[in-house]
Amino acid sequence: MLELKHLSYAVQEGDGQLGILNDISLSVADGSLVVFTGPNGGGKTTLAKSIMGLVQPTAGEIFWNGENITHLGITDRARLGISYGFQQPPRFKGLTVRKLLTLASGDERLSKDRCCQYLTRVGLCANDYLDREVDASLSGGEVKRIEIATILARQGKLMIFDEPEAGIDLWSFARLTETFEQLHAAGGATMIIISHQERIISLADEVIVVGEGRLRHRGAPAEILPQILSDTLGGCPVLTKEAKAL
Repeated sequence: MLELKHLSYAVQEGDGQLGILNDISLSVADGSLVVFTGPNGGGKTTLAKSIMGLVQPTAGEIFWNGENITHLGITDRARLGISYGFQQPPRFKGLTVRKLLTLASGDERLSKDRCCQYLTRVGLCANDYLDREVDASLSGGEVKRIEIATILARQGKLMIFDEPEAGIDLWSFARLTETFEQLHAAGGATMIIISHQERIISLADEVIVVGEGRLRHRGAPAEILPQILSDTLGGCPVLTKEAKAL
């Protein structure tokens, strides 16, 4: 189980501090699929990066399976089975897709068939990509899908995906949502997905709306989606006017 207790993160702004995360407490049950959603700049990515260790909170604690990991580095958290997919994945000139998958899996004898399985689940053909370098020759969407394939290859216990739908085509997006469904049904991993897509939100056991560095709403998709719509309408006079006219 993942537990966050009174987590806060602030940065220096002028003579004072700006709170990016403000006293967030939550728990995520093993095997569950949780979606973080909310307005841009609300703190979703900072919250996810705090869990991975990419951001060090200024207050509060993080527990993974009962162990306090608040001050552990990224490598130690990865060893505990925590993985993270970036909104804009890095590129690795000179490193092939096959080698990247091999490193991620920890199996030096990773077969082509296994590589093919991971790539197929994100909508890529192994024959077209295994020997290609993860460099500037690949589009942003291709690099995104390859990164997600490496997370699948790691077979971690906690998988964090930051807007996995960003930069990929509709066909690949449909394939990706199927993969998330299958992973969740298998029950082998806990998943946290940052997303604004209704299709991904609808897959969740719980949706957590993050705004202004706080937990604004949380609940099942059927409960939260209308609240998200209400928040959206409330923040836009044009939409509010149109909604009243319907």
